[in-house]
Amino acid sequence: MNTSRMLLSTLGALVLGPLVAALVTSGTALSLITQAVIYAIFAMGIGLLLRQNGLVSFGHALYFGGAGYGIGILLRLNLMPAELAVLVTLVGVSAFAFLIGLVIVRVPGIAFGMLTLAIGQMFFLSASRARGFTGGADGMSVDWPSTLFGLSQSVLLKPGNLFVLCWSVLVVLMLLLGLLLRSRFGAITEAVRDNEERARFIGIPTVLPRAAVYALSALVSGVAGILASLNTGFISPETLHWSLSGMALMMVVVGGFKVLWGPPLGAVVYFLFKDILGDYATHWMTIFGVALITVIVFSPTGVAGALQRLAGARRAVPAPARAPGSAH
Repeated sequence: MNTSRMLLSTLGALVLGPLVAALVTSGTALSLITQAVIYAIFAMGIGLLLRQNGLVSFGHALYFGGAGYGIGILLRLNLMPAELAVLVTLVGVSAFAFLIGLVIVRVPGIAFGMLTLAIGQMFFLSASRARGFTGGADGMSVDWPSTLFGLSQSVLLKPGNLFVLCWSVLVVLMLLLGLLLRSRFGAITEAVRDNEERARFIGIPTVLPRAAVYALSALVSGVAGILASLNTGFISPETLHWSLSGMALMMVVVGGFKVLWGPPLGAVVYFLFKDILGDYATHWMTIFGVALITVIVFSPTGVAGALQRLAGARRAVPAPARAPGSAH
């Protein structure tokens, strides 16, 4: 997809958000869709790491929940305007992830996953026990100001408006990541992912690009965490738990990580299973697990890969030949 086509697709997607908000009149349905979009951003962060570094993280909930705690603590201390606190939180999450990444991206395969799991669980336990600072296991409320980015809470937190905000953030992030991955940075990180030894041999530094991808994926996850805290007005240690990382990773596997829109698609599929099957089946996760195994076996590139193959097959079908002597 060339750049102009990408921009047109982004513009169309941005227009789709208000259209959906206008068509869906149920506040409950809009809230569920908004939650799905927030987790779609989270899954996109994990998918970015898997796509560009070839690494699986079981601890990215650290950045999802950490951003929520970061903004909550800054707003409680009232040291700066909320808009600046959002920026400081995202920069802090990215810088912390980059420093951690400089160490852990050197570790290959499953050892990397176990390291991310250990680091994430360490912060989960810390947040659970620091009752005076984080509220402990009870969590803490996020005291957003009455006005944020020039909009009052009464306007911003309406289900339709909040959905449009989250949807727009998802679409813009996808565009920015798409443009970045089409640049030299994307080419370098793919070269390092495919053959790190060869990349090092031709003079490409390998640790810095991998740490930068890790920090970028943490930044995307942090954006999702701030939106989640805005949506609920609450943050708890459960948002730091490895099970949340595992859930987002399932979304990535189902949707596929070869394209940027794969993980968000997986998040939509997950929430469809959860909200539709959850009303009829107590053990809906068992059904989702069977669907997950089916995707892994028959379409390792996920639902997005299957859709791409289907679209390619349709384009490859030749037009029917005209009969001899038929009129033109």
